[in-house]
Amino acid sequence: MTTKTQSYYIAGGSTGVLLLHGLCGTPTEMRFVANAMARAGHTVYCPQLAGHCGSEAELKESTWQDWFASAEEALAEIRKTCSSVIVGGLSTGALLALKLAADRPTEVQGLALFTPTLWLNGFQIPWYMRFFRLVTFKQFAHLFRFATPDGFGIKDDRIREFIRRAAGSGNAPAVPVYTPGGAALERWRLAKTVQRLVKRVTQPTIILHPREDDYAALNNAFYLQKNLGGVVDLVVLDDSYHLVTIDRQRHIVVERTLGFIDRMVKAITEAQPKPAAFRQPAMA
Repeated sequence: MTTKTQSYYIAGGSTGVLLLHGLCGTPTEMRFVANAMARAGHTVYCPQLAGHCGSEAELKESTWQDWFASAEEALAEIRKTCSSVIVGGLSTGALLALKLAADRPTEVQGLALFTPTLWLNGFQIPWYMRFFRLVTFKQFAHLFRFATPDGFGIKDDRIREFIRRAAGSGNAPAVPVYTPGGAALERWRLAKTVQRLVKRVTQPTIILHPREDDYAALNNAFYLQKNLGGVVDLVVLDDSYHLVTIDRQRHIVVERTLGFIDRMVKAITEAQPKPAAFRQPAMA
């Protein structure tokens, strides 16, 4: 059975913004940011990651390499029309963005990382989750299920209730009530892989992370700020939980991300060789 794709592509200018959703998420969680990027004139692509938006069996069968292959294919697609690409990712999607930047440094010009999650250590993550790192076999991991925190990673009660009602109406993807253990193991394997290569990531990066993150504590962002190989702009949000692209401060997320992209585009433009007619004559 093939899951109908929920990917979307918005054509725009020569600067592309590739947005990667999180584990057990959908491209919908990037829609607010995507629309803002498109209104600013950028080409935007939000792909559906392999194994997502379908059945539990599809997610359990997928691997982090499958998710990464989806990201690679999306990067190749957006680069068909865009000369520069900024890759943004939410949570696990941020890890995929980091690996893309490390593996394809000439194809990724910048990164926008929304609540990057190397470690699941937020205040609503159960204490026993730390012992899951001892699990190494996927068949054994399939015996576990991890309940989604009560707030679904959203601080705003009104937004949370709206999403719950929309999901129940059948007009939106269902809100996941748990993460399969096999998917959690694949996420952990991806995180370990990314930790080994972060120093290879030299592209300019903006990180937006909430102080009160119910999934991933702020030390995730601090670790990346310290260890990434390029310039890092860290924005700490004071009134959001994990899903910052949806939650109360989503407008700040958009504003700071657009500002970062504008600076990136300006730097790229200034670095390009000027046409001969505009060059200063050489001094005698």
